[in-house]
Amino acid sequence: MTTSPRRDGPHVVVVGATGNIGTSVVAALAADPGVGRITGLARRVPARGLPGVDFARCDITRDDLARRVRHADAVIDLAWIFQPTHDPVTTWRNNVLGRLRLFEAVAAERVPALLYASSVGAYSPGPGRTVDEDWPTDGWPGAAYTREKAYLERCLDAFEHRGGDTRIVRFRPGFVFKAGAAAEQRRLFGGPLVPGRLVRPAAFPAFPDVPGLRFQAVHSADLAEAFRAAVRNPVRGAFNVAADPVVDPRLLAEHFGTRPVRIPARAVRAALAAAWRLHLVPASPDLFDAVLRLPLMDVSRARAELGWCPSRSGLEAVLEMLDGLRRGTGTATPQLAARTPGGRWRELTTGVGSRQ
Repeated sequence: MTTSPRRDGPHVVVVGATGNIGTSVVAALAADPGVGRITGLARRVPARGLPGVDFARCDITRDDLARRVRHADAVIDLAWIFQPTHDPVTTWRNNVLGRLRLFEAVAAERVPALLYASSVGAYSPGPGRTVDEDWPTDGWPGAAYTREKAYLERCLDAFEHRGGDTRIVRFRPGFVFKAGAAAEQRRLFGGPLVPGRLVRPAAFPAFPDVPGLRFQAVHSADLAEAFRAAVRNPVRGAFNVAADPVVDPRLLAEHFGTRPVRIPARAVRAALAAAWRLHLVPASPDLFDAVLRLPLMDVSRARAELGWCPSRSGLEAVLEMLDGLRRGTGTATPQLAARTPGGRWRELTTGVGSRQ
């Protein structure tokens, strides 16, 4: 653990500080002179610290979390694992049981504010219009990720119902991208067989157009600004966070200067299911089902109450990640490293989708 110079302002503890969102959040907080001490917690801490941030090892499934959040003015909860998709008990143990331990620690220590990273995946399948934060958060029951996100929404409902002085803020972002997380996202969702160097316009004579596949995206740094604003302002409740435009295969095909080719969702799912069962890809077909059912979100509340305005479009966030994927871009944390020990061969031989 490093020791950074003390500044006046709130002490913020960021749980899950070394991932895609976490690295952006601690950077945004460190750049704000109105924020005081920043403590970053993670299972694996970076070898080199960030000015203004104290890092410490922490496993939310077993460590003394009350000690970690004691005297904090705000806790930002970002700790989440997507893998192993072949072992949902492990993801449940971290994402749900570990998080309940954190919520209990926040309540026991009477931390004034808890800011939690939920997801568009917490929402029930959507109608043919955008939804605001009152849309039901029952998720899609078939996928572990959406089940866990929906369950935690109920847990936070219970937290709020018990009363107390803790201010609870839930952010429900769309897909979160940045170049510095490209290598990790390839490992999490694409697997070792995805050839990043082929992600360039010349490699796409046609672009697959899957009916119903469309999503909202946001750059990690822009989502971090929403968290920073919620630390500094006494807001409560849920906030949708996403940037325009809605991204779909036709928009990407237009950008790459190629034509969209319709491919039935059933065929894509069958191919994905076969590859997942053979441990060739880490993303499960159930997650694909969930993505096809995501609603489109209205982000008016974040704009009005937080003054939030994204600096990049949703398309720009996607394209930055794709460029990072082509370049093999990472960040200097164990989680986001461009290269991991053993490389792609170790990913393949240790079981794609079977390990954290």
